[in-house]
Amino acid sequence: MDNNTSRRIVIEWDDPFVALAAGKDMSGLDYMQCLIDGKFPQPPIAQLLGFRLATVASGEAVFECKPGEQHYNPIGVVHGGLAMTLLDSAMGCAVHTLLPRGGGYTTLEVKVNLVRAITQETGLVRSLGKVIHQGRTTATAEGRIEDAAGKLYAHGTTTCLILGAR
Repeated sequence: MDNNTSRRIVIEWDDPFVALAAGKDMSGLDYMQCLIDGKFPQPPIAQLLGFRLATVASGEAVFECKPGEQHYNPIGVVHGGLAMTLLDSAMGCAVHTLLPRGGGYTTLEVKVNLVRAITQETGLVRSLGKVIHQGRTTATAEGRIEDAAGKLYAHGTTTCLILGAR
């Protein structure tokens, strides 16, 4: 590679198991709020891809990301996997906010529609997740990715399996 065109990103993260251990004794909403407040480190995936949990409320979660060149695919736009990851994170964390102390979840299924290309010129995007239904064993949620003006870039749904105490 030519040194005039190469780019570099250095990624650092904290041990994710420290926060996971502390989170076992907290409600899902309290755990998510600790991530926002900086009481726990951001998960490694957030560090790697450059996104962050911005806000949470009962049954809702919002992530933010400023897309850059490092997210581009070979055709010159942000890879759809970033949108998928942002939606999976927002929808899953929205479900997590409703979990009791020691509860857990895992994603069973995700459906995503990419409706508009995301580029670095798009600027900050927000992935908004909201629970549609929470049952005893499963929960469903919907999500949207929008820019600062509210323009839609992707939307999706998920089904999560609710797990007992971790």
